[in-house]
Amino acid sequence: MNYFSNEEFACSHCGVVKIDEEFLKTLNAIRHEVGFPFVVTSGYRCPEHPIEARKEKPGAHSTGAAADIACDSEKAFLIVEAALRHGVTRLGINQSGSARFVHLDTANDMPSPRMWSY
Repeated sequence: MNYFSNEEFACSHCGVVKIDEEFLKTLNAIRHEVGFPFVVTSGYRCPEHPIEARKEKPGAHSTGAAADIACDSEKAFLIVEAALRHGVTRLGINQSGSARFVHLDTANDMPSPRMWSY
C-alpha cells in the first residue's frame, strides 16, 4: 500500500524527489494505522533549500528520511503514538499558531535531541 505520491516529497526549492524507501514504508504503516489522510507539508529538502542552507549541517529532511505532517490536537497525538510504535526515532512538534504539524524522521545519524518542540 502506498498512501503518498512522489510529488508530496519533492523539494520546494529545486523540485528533486528523494525519499528513503524504509521511511516511506514506516510512514505508510503509520497512515494505515491511524486511518486518516496525511498532508505532507515538507518532505525532502536539498542542501541548498533555504531552511537547510541556514544550518551548520543539513538536517534530516536532506536525507529523505523525514516529513512534516500537517495536523493538530487529537490527530497529532494519534500520529505521535503510532510513530513511536513504528520505530520513528525523532519527533518534532509544533502545535501553536496556524502552521501546526508533527515532524517525523528516522535519520538515526542526526544529533540529539530526539524530541523537540518548535
